Amino acid sequence: MTSGSASTTYLELSQEDGAAHKFYEVAVDGPVVTVRYGRIGAAGQTQMTTFPTADKARSAAAKKVGEKVRKGYAPAVAGQRAPRAVTRRQVASAPSTARAVAPVLWRFRTGSSAFGIHVDDDRCWVGNQAGDVFTLDHDGGVLARFSLPDGVKCLVADDFWIYAGCDDGRVYDLSSKLPFAAYDVAADVDIFWLDIHEGVLNVSDREGRLTVIDHEDEHQWARRSQGEHAWMVRADDRAVYHGHQRGVSAYAPDGSGELWHTPTRGGVLFGWQEQDAVYAGTAHRVVQRLSKATGTVEATYACDSAVYSCATSPGGRFVFAGDASSSVYCFDRDGTRLWKLGTGGGSALSMQYHDERLYLVTTDGSLVCVDAGETAISAAQQGTIPVARDVKLAEALPTYAPATAATALASVARAPAGAIVVECVSTAGRLRVHVVSEGYEPSWNVQFPRTIREPGARYVVDALHAAAGGFYRVRGDIRRLL
Repeated sequence: MTSGSASTTYLELSQEDGAAHKFYEVAVDGPVVTVRYGRIGAAGQTQMTTFPTADKARSAAAKKVGEKVRKGYAPAVAGQRAPRAVTRRQVASAPSTARAVAPVLWRFRTGSSAFGIHVDDDRCWVGNQAGDVFTLDHDGGVLARFSLPDGVKCLVADDFWIYAGCDDGRVYDLSSKLPFAAYDVAADVDIFWLDIHEGVLNVSDREGRLTVIDHEDEHQWARRSQGEHAWMVRADDRAVYHGHQRGVSAYAPDGSGELWHTPTRGGVLFGWQEQDAVYAGTAHRVVQRLSKATGTVEATYACDSAVYSCATSPGGRFVFAGDASSSVYCFDRDGTRLWKLGTGGGSALSMQYHDERLYLVTTDGSLVCVDAGETAISAAQQGTIPVARDVKLAEALPTYAPATAATALASVARAPAGAIVVECVSTAGRLRVHVVSEGYEPSWNVQFPRTIREPGARYVVDALHAAAGGFYRVRGDIRRLL
């Protein structure tokens, strides 16, 4: 499509075996080249580059188009090819067979089916299929809402940072008021679960693949495990632990090879980790604890139905599980069942233990807080439970959505005292972000939202933290420096 000096080339790559289903668009307007790419049917990610002259812009655009054509892309018409279906986890939830109900302190209904949960010392996070992420305090007060473009698959933490993996193929950083896309997973990856360790993203998907992406959103390595439907991925310094239909496989962090593989009793539906062990919840009604060093099964925790989720107290002293029949279990470290109680609602699809409370995300889209203290559990087993409080949304709840362009950011004329200035620079044809303020390593890149990067632009951030991989992460708000 051409108009005067402006032109746009739209390409697609769609393979019948499901390996790829993505688009690539290059638009030239005078000296400005705008590239948009992503999954077919999605808005995609946009990058803009300004060249010294219109001729150099056209030459650069032609080179980009040629590279894609050689990789199999072909001219197409946007909107004619349907988006590829994204897997939504279909689960059944039967009534609990437990004789008593867990002591639920409060329940928050998110309004849509939910999988994502994270709990830390300050707040509780829950993400649902509508793309909403809510934060609550530990007493159930709703603090804020993040509105993301697509359904939330899972929530994970990496030190101070909280990330949401979404059905649009992006992973959003929710650590400040302005959520932004920190990683853009390849268009052919149907995300099932993810984990982030020291800025490195590990993605498990429907095909049983493990994809590893660094802090600059650049692909590092990928491999396919022995089984499909990989609902578990956990990572630490020693390995990446990948759970799928055939068991759990451990891989070296640099992708150099498989360290061990252990078949499990049934396909893995959920995973948890402690310092020296990983825990796999399976379709054959068990949680199995595996040694991180050798993959040896060290203990088995038997439930009465397929295990949808699991968690532990610190150090693995207690092991918790949620099954397909709306029950929640507690075991001691060696596998002795201590109790089984009904959730009082649906089945727990994700869970986390924190400070004698067990937080569940259930099939009816609720975040549930259970008092897991010994006194409350003992009373519940005798039939005495508290009246669960039904948490309501505040009328004026703060809501935050991702910025899709630098112009959407708040602007400041000068950097406030104590703030840090960063700048977009072009390095080897890529837009990087470096620190301008003194006191920081000038050669290190800053993990920064690609959707708002503009060549030469400067931004003000509240704080930067050095990561182990030799880069900086933003902490706090981002503003454009005029």
